[in-house]
Amino acid sequence: MVDVADKSLSAREAEAEGEISITSKILEAIKQQTLKKGDLFTVAKIAAINAAKQTSTFIPLCHQIPLDFIDVKFNVDEKQLKIKITTQVKTSYKTGVEMEALMAVNIGLITIYDMCKALSKEMVISNIRLSRKTGGKSGDYELIRKD
Repeated sequence: MVDVADKSLSAREAEAEGEISITSKILEAIKQQTLKKGDLFTVAKIAAINAAKQTSTFIPLCHQIPLDFIDVKFNVDEKQLKIKITTQVKTSYKTGVEMEALMAVNIGLITIYDMCKALSKEMVISNIRLSRKTGGKSGDYELIRKD
C-alpha cells in the first residue's frame, strides 16, 4: 500500500458510471415489477452501497476508507434498452475514493444481471469508468465525453 501517514485529511469525492444492455422482455418485467428476485433498483442500490463500503476487502492495495456519503442513481433508456448506473462517493480522508465509486458501479451492474438472468442471458455490461473526481494531490478530473 502507498504510505499516506503524513498526508492531511481533505475532502475527496468521486463519481463513476457504467451501463448494462437489456432485452425488451427484461424491460417489461422491470416496468411490471415481476422479477422473481424482487425490486431490481432497491436490491442493486443496496449491493452497490455495500460494495463501496467493502472495496478494500477485494482490491488488495486499497486503503480502508471511512466513507461519508454514497449515492447510487439509475437511468433507464427504454429506446436503447440500457440501464445506466451513476455512483457518487465522498470522504474526508488522506486518499481518494475512485475505487469505491468504481466498485459500486460494477457490483450494481452485476446485481442487475443476476436479478434478470432468468429472463435472458443476453445482457452486456459496458462503459464502466470514472466520470469525475475532486480533491487530493493529483487534483480534479472530469471525463471528456466521447459517447
